[in-house]
Amino acid sequence: MNTSKLIAAAALSILAAAGAQAETYDGVHAPVSANSRAEVQAQGVVAARSENPYGDAASSRVAPALAASADRQAVRSTAVAAAHSANQNLKREAFENSVVPSQFKLDTTKQAGL
Repeated sequence: MNTSKLIAAAALSILAAAGAQAETYDGVHAPVSANSRAEVQAQGVVAARSENPYGDAASSRVAPALAASADRQAVRSTAVAAAHSANQNLKREAFENSVVPSQFKLDTTKQAGL
């Protein structure tokens, strides 16, 4: 029994030794840059003086008002017409084979705009 344990331990140690491999060290690589030292320094000065886009204060400002592409009254009248239509709550899944009958006349090609 001791012999089988000894053989098993030897086999496991051989597998562990074969599996452990070290990485090779190539030394320090030389820096490669397309910019000159003066250009990098100028970019660093600009970055140091600009606002941090990842800071907490970046998202605490009020967002600017969005410009609408449509008139407010036109959007309102379209919304009122859609709310009063007979098929406003119509879902395709409610019908057989998910096919809406032609009498409902859904216009699914229109998309909402701002």
